Amino acid sequence: MIKNLGIGTGRRKTSVARVYIRDGSGKITVNDKDVNTYFSLGEHVQIVRQPLMVTASENKYDVLINVYGGGCNGQAGACRHGLARALCQVDHTNYASLRSNGYLTRDPRMVERKKYGRPGARRRFQFSKR
Repeated sequence: MIKNLGIGTGRRKTSVARVYIRDGSGKITVNDKDVNTYFSLGEHVQIVRQPLMVTASENKYDVLINVYGGGCNGQAGACRHGLARALCQVDHTNYASLRSNGYLTRDPRMVERKKYGRPGARRRFQFSKR
């Protein structure tokens, strides 16, 4: 039986990530794929790994992530947020470093809704003088 050391839920835009931390060698799995396979851009892989680097625990734990909704940027941000929360659960001494780097703060920016009578959220139809 595999025991989860910490569980965290991360959110960003419309993405939601469930993160499970287990004892291991530093393998990160996202939706049953390796993190490098799932996120094609190296920048997104770096975003996911940031909490592990800050807490110096890259090779201590195996990380299992289930993520859905949104696009690549939102999903990477959600994974980072969930991983930071899970690392706090594992060892509360990680809290200060994760908080100071802003990994525990949920990014509140969302897409603004489209309003009636407009082509987009804020865009107006072209003005016609004549």
